[in-house]
Amino acid sequence: MNDQDEVTPFVFGGAPFRRPTVTSSAAWAAVLLALVLPARGLFRYAGSLMEEGFMLVFPRLVRQGKVPNVDFLHLYGPGALDVLAAWLWLFDESLASERAFGFGQIIVAVIAITVAMRPWGWQAALPAGGTMTVLMITPTGFSALAWPGALALSLVSLLFGVRALHVEGRQRRVITIVAGVLAGFALTFRPDLVLALGMAWGVLLWQRVKLTDALIGAMIGAIPMWVHLAVAGIGPSWQGMVAEPVFDLRPGRRLPVPPTWGELDGALQALSENPVESPWWGLPSLGASQQLFFWFFALMITAIGSVVFGVWRWRRDGATQRIVWYTVLALFGLGLIGQAVQRPDSTHLAWGSSVAFSMLAATFVEVRSMIRTTHTIDALERAPQRVGWMVAPTAVVLAVLLFACPFFTFRPYLYLSRVSVGNLPSPGLPVRNGDLHFYLLNPEVQLAAQQAVDLVDAQAEPGERLLVGLADMRRTVYSDVIFYYLLPQLEPATQFIEMDPGIADAPGSSLAADVASADWLILTNFWTGWYEPNASTEEGSSAPNQAVADGFCQVGNFSNGLVMVFEQCADPDGVDPATIGVGPERRQSMLDEKTRRGG
Repeated sequence: MNDQDEVTPFVFGGAPFRRPTVTSSAAWAAVLLALVLPARGLFRYAGSLMEEGFMLVFPRLVRQGKVPNVDFLHLYGPGALDVLAAWLWLFDESLASERAFGFGQIIVAVIAITVAMRPWGWQAALPAGGTMTVLMITPTGFSALAWPGALALSLVSLLFGVRALHVEGRQRRVITIVAGVLAGFALTFRPDLVLALGMAWGVLLWQRVKLTDALIGAMIGAIPMWVHLAVAGIGPSWQGMVAEPVFDLRPGRRLPVPPTWGELDGALQALSENPVESPWWGLPSLGASQQLFFWFFALMITAIGSVVFGVWRWRRDGATQRIVWYTVLALFGLGLIGQAVQRPDSTHLAWGSSVAFSMLAATFVEVRSMIRTTHTIDALERAPQRVGWMVAPTAVVLAVLLFACPFFTFRPYLYLSRVSVGNLPSPGLPVRNGDLHFYLLNPEVQLAAQQAVDLVDAQAEPGERLLVGLADMRRTVYSDVIFYYLLPQLEPATQFIEMDPGIADAPGSSLAADVASADWLILTNFWTGWYEPNASTEEGSSAPNQAVADGFCQVGNFSNGLVMVFEQCADPDGVDPATIGVGPERRQSMLDEKTRRGG
């Protein structure tokens, strides 16, 4: 049965809801099962101390009236923070609520790509939903980051945009406006999606989607951005959303293109990819760095090849419904590869390949349809061959992921699924303060963090100022933002809640003054051994370290300086925090690694 011809797909004007068939029910059940299977494990899994941390802290600051780009550093649009702030206010300010929101974003993205692929049948839609699930869940879990939300909104916007081409009258205008609203709203989450959305929407407008209706919708959807520009001002907004992420941040975050063959370039991956902590993967595979190398080229070939194929089919066969829609999605997928080019680690490769890889099965179906039309006697219609060609699209997707990136897709997905069903214990170790908690993986890190939280919570007065940073603030490569989340009674003493190289440690930065203004400091050596082949290895001013020596007394030292607590005092210790405990050892390890790599 060729179920792609049973009914008119939603994107081509078909009914949004229809009587389910056995095939559709089974397919949707499989997609939802893929989403749900690792969920229990992810809700108790360790999160990223900075990225998930700031998606817990920033919404709290927004509810307090603080303004992104003015009161705190934020490199993306205001939309995600506004919506998440409302969500956490409506429910509760907890890790579970934040992750539920993040899970919801992923669900929308998966449903959207599944519906998008329905014109090619369930043989394309089912692997597309599975691919999107794996590529969205495994890099960052259920963290409510702006990227999954922006991707979900963009895909739904394109679904409605192409649907507008196939309906008439008032319905067409309403759908076009809704599509524009979703596109504008997506850009308030991630303004850097403007290229991808612009290319995809360009085709829709060329195909006579009404420009004025789309623009009306986009202006409405972008209301959070207009409000932010009015409150924060154009100058700070430009600085925070364009100048800092595009110009200031890139030198300290950029990684080699293509990824280095023989070693992992990204510091977080190099730290996590070790035989002790890495989950089981007993199947034959390339090394982790080789996988990233091939993943990068697989993405480039797939994304560019999809556009070339779509344009070629368009010129060969005309603007058929499927080819127009295929080309729209291919151009959107091509626009996402900037994520991989700017920083080709596993997270950005997953984000960049989410649409291009999800289209692989549809590409295969299109190629198969071309083969069929060139055979008078179609051997593909014989039963054995027909079954083989039906499962082949899924096999193609599995083969690409298994060859290029199993360590970063199937391995964590399988591991989290085993945790969810009770086959493995949860590795998440909670750090708690009252009703608030966050999960870490390393027992030593978890114990030191818990001791620091307990000490500050017991001794600090509500309303006092806290600064969280690295023990050696000459390099601001990362920040353990979860301490701000776990100590909500204290005010952040710096705009650099998120710390990035080239910004917090830039010449003229206010970081040293922020340190001096704090009542409490929590300084860690978690990331002192950070090495990446970019400007993050360069040391900035020692003024923040000197501010600690000149104004603070150490009141807590846990796990030989892994976490240290300082209190402002009248008789300071006069000791540079970078020289305490494991800091010098980890710093030397980083320098040795830099020398080994020829840095």
